[in-house]
Amino acid sequence: MALSTKNIRNVCLLGHSGSGKTTFSETMLFESGAINRRGSVEAGTTVSDFTNIEKERGNSIFSTLMHTKWKESKINIIDTPGLDDFNAEVISSLKVADTAMVIVNASQGVEVGTELVWDYITDFKTPAIFVINQLDHEKADFETSLDQVKSRFGSKVLPFQFPVNAGAGFDSIVDALRMIMYVFDENGGKPQKQAIPEEHLNRAQELHNLLVEAAAENDETLMEKFFEAGSLNEDELAEGLTIALANQQIYPVFCCSSTMNMGSGRIMGFINDIAPSPSDRPPSELEEGGILEISEQGPTVAFVYKSMSEPQVGMVSYFKVYSGRMQAGQDLANQENRGSERINQIFLSLGKARVSTDSLVAGDIGATVKLKNTHTNQTLAGKGGEVKVRKMSFPPSKIRVAIKPPGKNEMEKLMKMLHQMEAEDPTLHIEQSATLKQTLLHGQGQLHLDLLKYRIEKLNGIVMEFEKPKIPYRETITASAEQHYRHKKQSGGSGQFAEVHLRIEPYAEGMTDPAGLNVRSRTTDDLPWGGKLDFLWCIVGGSIDAKYINAIKKGIMNKMQEGPLTGSNCLDVRVSVFDGKMHSVDSNDMAFMIAATQAFKTAFENARPQLLEPIYDVEILCPDESMGDIMSDLQTRRAIIQGMDSDGHYQKIKVKVPLAEMYKYNASLRALSQGRAKYSRAFSSYMALPGELQKQLIKEVSSEELVAS
Repeated sequence: MALSTKNIRNVCLLGHSGSGKTTFSETMLFESGAINRRGSVEAGTTVSDFTNIEKERGNSIFSTLMHTKWKESKINIIDTPGLDDFNAEVISSLKVADTAMVIVNASQGVEVGTELVWDYITDFKTPAIFVINQLDHEKADFETSLDQVKSRFGSKVLPFQFPVNAGAGFDSIVDALRMIMYVFDENGGKPQKQAIPEEHLNRAQELHNLLVEAAAENDETLMEKFFEAGSLNEDELAEGLTIALANQQIYPVFCCSSTMNMGSGRIMGFINDIAPSPSDRPPSELEEGGILEISEQGPTVAFVYKSMSEPQVGMVSYFKVYSGRMQAGQDLANQENRGSERINQIFLSLGKARVSTDSLVAGDIGATVKLKNTHTNQTLAGKGGEVKVRKMSFPPSKIRVAIKPPGKNEMEKLMKMLHQMEAEDPTLHIEQSATLKQTLLHGQGQLHLDLLKYRIEKLNGIVMEFEKPKIPYRETITASAEQHYRHKKQSGGSGQFAEVHLRIEPYAEGMTDPAGLNVRSRTTDDLPWGGKLDFLWCIVGGSIDAKYINAIKKGIMNKMQEGPLTGSNCLDVRVSVFDGKMHSVDSNDMAFMIAATQAFKTAFENARPQLLEPIYDVEILCPDESMGDIMSDLQTRRAIIQGMDSDGHYQKIKVKVPLAEMYKYNASLRALSQGRAKYSRAFSSYMALPGELQKQLIKEVSSEELVAS
């Protein structure tokens, strides 16, 4: 019998690094019979974390798609990294998941990685289940972990289970939904079912009553039965809890030890019985507005949520079918570029292993290879399905580095590889900065970029070195100045002659016309790098012909692109051209461009020039015990504190920090907080660089120019 959308469960494993997600996924696969022996992270033998770099590091870097069967359900499992550097993998996985399973380390409680993924879960409005893992750890503390989950994530958190003997002797779980106790032997696996001991019965009954009430609240018929009978039978309870979970009205909490293989089977049973199928979730939003129902009968629509290049395979594209059925041999149209794609093969993924299949129904997740021109965040559709599934949004970069240029041939190969990886990773951005004369890489953290470097060097044999990126300073003026310049050149035949008189002033919105000048025309341009140039033509009497206006303005713009102080872009300047001279034979556009450039340069240097530096709004989330060290470090970075507040079990610090002081901040923050803090940043504005630093920077630039010459 063909698989139905109703029988699909798409589950995403999330949590802080070290919470045990990969081991938990391995145990799920073993318990369901998808694999016949459990691998380990330490030995590098897990189905997830199959790449060489993940085996070397001992943690997840990429999301991994796996699948298994439990009773009548096909369960797609996506294991995700726990480090903030790889948040693109988390976001893309949540895009296609119908249930988020948040793994919490029982010895550590709610960590900053848990806080981070919850923000994404909230954005996607994904039903969530908490699993308090590693209850066999000698420092496991279920009650404290549960209290933290409730405190941070609210009253919707409902424990369905609680452990007995948590710690080194952990062997039992009380299940308040089924009102039974599971007792495991030392090898874990399938437990014995026993009656709940007297000392735990009251707590179990209280929790059971809360679950029944939560189930009844979501359906009038169930509510009536609850009032009549005082309870619900097992089928009614399952029906009500499915509705509650699908609508994010409850967040169940389960117990397990994935290492000891205790509790995972019960959780998979819950996924089969209660977790929503794709058809239980709201319709998908479309780019153009409107919605798309998950329907087996509709036209074929699939969304590529992840792309990854694999050695000896090429580009592997992971997708979710949102409508209809995708079939091998089918031709689909890319809704972004209108290109046609032949789906030659469709695969079910089990980590690195892939099994060919003829088709996938709406709601299912799979993979294909060697698409010609389809990338992450794009929609493929058959005839009648010409829609675009709403794209994923990714956070802005937190770190940037410059690439030290290798030889010309190497640079061409390197850029080809970088652009390929940029197509795979939506949080990686490559910038060819003409202003800074550097190739910049923007990413989510130092580890993110270091691993990119590793992949290029190990897999492609290309050496890539990073260096400190330059700062995109801006130059402006704080006073007015007048200057004239005569350009005269004679070298036989016709020569060059132009003389330009101009006044420059700081530009401000709504400022009055310049005193003593008669403005004949004005253009106010938004500059590509920000700020404005206000250009006034004030020539009276025809001392310069109006046909040279564009040449003079171009000469000024040329110097504004590479300012007089440091070669940085100039902004917010008003230039009034009020006099000059020309020659009937020797004057031309080039002569007036040169004269305007030189007059502007000298006037700028005499108008109390000011360097401006980029300032970023930075928000840091950190534990109490790290706050003092982080604040002390911020003071050394010329940070301006904007505010502090508590956020759950963490402290939130809001500051303004110069970009020049943010180099390698990601690594510093990780060291100061033992990896428990996170931060985000966004450009705020340009502010004046302090005088001593301005002098120092100008001196450094002058020295570099002397060396270069």
